[in-house]
Amino acid sequence: MERRAIFRGRLLPALLIAPQLVLTFLFFLLPAGEAIYFALTRQDAFGLHTHFVGLANFAALFADPGYLATVLRTLLFCALVTLAAVMVALVLALFADREIKGRGIYRTLLIWPYAVAPAVSAVLWAFVMNPDVGLLGRKLNELGIPWDYTLNGGQAFALVTVASAWTLVSYDFVFFLAGLQSIPRSVIEAARLDGAHGFRRVRTVILPLLMPTTFFLFITNLVYAAFDTFGTIMALTQGGPGQSTETLVVKAYRDGVLNLDLGGSSAQSVVLMVAVIGLTALQFRFLGRRTVD
Repeated sequence: MERRAIFRGRLLPALLIAPQLVLTFLFFLLPAGEAIYFALTRQDAFGLHTHFVGLANFAALFADPGYLATVLRTLLFCALVTLAAVMVALVLALFADREIKGRGIYRTLLIWPYAVAPAVSAVLWAFVMNPDVGLLGRKLNELGIPWDYTLNGGQAFALVTVASAWTLVSYDFVFFLAGLQSIPRSVIEAARLDGAHGFRRVRTVILPLLMPTTFFLFITNLVYAAFDTFGTIMALTQGGPGQSTETLVVKAYRDGVLNLDLGGSSAQSVVLMVAVIGLTALQFRFLGRRTVD
């Protein structure tokens, strides 16, 4: 039977949720409202004059080939980061779920990287992959393999993708491990008795049972790759060389903070906000249907 808290009045429940409502208003609703307002206006570089332009900023945005190229680049980046993180985390969780000696230590070590801030993670990767002083980057050049992500756009894109996925692996690992431990051992033993061994057991038994967790992680990783990788990209490549690692959130920062195009930058922020709301709604709709089923 589900237990519910019953309050005799409305004052106490209102007081209990008031701090969360205040935080939501100050750090989400108010900034979102300002972004929508500025997206409908145009200002000069000094912010002295503001003109209402309606949807002109959005029209200019989607007519800009550079912005459309950034959209495609961001989609590719988010897809690669999500796939890499989910696949690696699932493999590690499958191994960590086995009855092996010292598995508690292995699990702890696999969780630690998520505690590293994105900017700090980028600095660590720079120490490893820097073409001049990096442990691996310098060794690649010494072996005759040309490596310089500061000049090669493809190498820079690959580096920020790997660095971003590396941070996400630990987060996904925790959820996959929890999902694996929630699967009844009787189901696994029954599959083993029916002849499902190795990858076949994973494909036919484990993966279907982990689908809600996997879908949740896909949506969460997509949102992370679109937003929370800003620190990683700025610390490693600053969006370069050229625009090879410039994602939507980096472009919004450049246009708004560096180029002082507040209207265009706000329009980009609104587009990103709508995309995140859509992904979140899709996640709740899918997981809600799975729960009902």
